[in-house]
Amino acid sequence: MGTPEFAVPSLAALVDAGYTPVAVATGPDRPRGRGQEVSPTPVKETAQEAGIDRILQPDDVTDPAFAEAVAALEPDVIAVVAYKILPPEVFAAAAKGAFNLHGSLLPKYRGAAPINHAIMAGETETGVTTFFLEPSVDTGDIILQKHMSIGPNETAGSVHDRMAELGAEAVVETVRQIDEGTVETRPQDDAAATPAPKIHDEDCETPWGRAAEDVHNHVRGLSPYPGAWTMHEGTRLKLYRTRRAEGRGSPGEVLAADERLLVACGTGAVEVLSLQQPGRQRLDAPDFLNGYDLSEGERLGG
Repeated sequence: MGTPEFAVPSLAALVDAGYTPVAVATGPDRPRGRGQEVSPTPVKETAQEAGIDRILQPDDVTDPAFAEAVAALEPDVIAVVAYKILPPEVFAAAAKGAFNLHGSLLPKYRGAAPINHAIMAGETETGVTTFFLEPSVDTGDIILQKHMSIGPNETAGSVHDRMAELGAEAVVETVRQIDEGTVETRPQDDAAATPAPKIHDEDCETPWGRAAEDVHNHVRGLSPYPGAWTMHEGTRLKLYRTRRAEGRGSPGEVLAADERLLVACGTGAVEVLSLQQPGRQRLDAPDFLNGYDLSEGERLGG
């Protein structure tokens, strides 16, 4: 069960390992892309390419009809990767258990946006966890974990793509352990849990009053999606890449806006390397400054 690109490597790896699912559950076909043409989810496309004919696409996973359809398949195992929160009536159908792949080293970063929150917090390591599903979200017993580093300038997009491949390894290994009866689980330490809730637009405003390292982590943790933003005289600018730099000034003060864009933080400064104004394409800072009126001494932020 899964929908976005993050789940594709896991499905492909299961097929390659000889564990082709009897059915796939994914999101409904919807308008996607610039042309807004109705198209299938990435997982559905991958399933069809693998010759999987039974594809469930419920509008609402809490609909009793979905639970009935899953139960009718008599599944041994249900593997969930980047899908909706399932009611117990659905995952209880798996004779040997249902598990989820989560993008953090649980119990840290429970929630919808673990990659973003880990990077925004300045973590240098993250990973993936597989765990058996329970009614409470992200709380089930851990099956296995795999670790990965986070580079000091790495973005959420880069970590996402590497993690999808690492997650695929974890999913196959988890299914193999369940199949062979070698699973050894351990409970999560709820006292060590940290939240990673869904990120809303207001959470993405760039906190210029904080230290340069925090601002840098904020920008890369939200890049490319949903994107950090800041205001400049009524115009919202999206920031995608930064690096820490030398400089001093009031928070949000533009210290340089010629060949590079340097902005002061609460302590230190960051150089903005890539950004975007509304209705335009994302540009490297020198190209952006050639077409946008921004001068040294002006201020970014509210």
